[in-house]
Amino acid sequence: MLQHLDSPRTYARVLFVDFSTAFNTIIPAVLQPKLSQLTVPAPTCHWITNFLTDRTQQVRLGKITSSTRTISTGAPQGCVLSPLLFSLYTNDCTSGDPSVRLLKFADDTTVIGLIRNGDESAYRWEVEQLVLWCGQNILKLNKLKTVEMTVDFRKSPPTLPPPPPPPPHHPQQHCFCGGVLQVSGNHNLPCLKYLKL
Repeated sequence: MLQHLDSPRTYARVLFVDFSTAFNTIIPAVLQPKLSQLTVPAPTCHWITNFLTDRTQQVRLGKITSSTRTISTGAPQGCVLSPLLFSLYTNDCTSGDPSVRLLKFADDTTVIGLIRNGDESAYRWEVEQLVLWCGQNILKLNKLKTVEMTVDFRKSPPTLPPPPPPPPHHPQQHCFCGGVLQVSGNHNLPCLKYLKL
């Protein structure tokens, strides 16, 4: 991204995507064909499907325990396999344009649009495709936690059009990869700082 920003008439739009209850939304029937397409051996696919299907759970609060409930959606919280399964579940969510990059880590997805000469069409298209992909894969975007930052070091940046859906808000800081990105400086000359947690 920094190499891109060294060129004239360039800026970047960075969309930090948050999925609502990401690990809880893995659907075994959707995951299994994806695993097969990734050439995961059939016995392993069946084992994973069995692991995710017909699990029982109950809730205890003080002395009160709920009745047992059987669930067949999602991956267990705290299970070391859950982030890997979610990564495999979202493996086919990709960008088809070299000017738009998708970075994924467990349930975090970041869309980086490298904009040149004000042409945001590829970035907007890829964000729309991401929204469609989420619908097809039964993942819900958390609109309150999905945020966008614009990184623009031009001397006189123009007013940019609003980002494509979902409508993110523009925070002054955002947690990312174990640190905090913080916007500082005046409105005309934004600067990103990386702060450790």
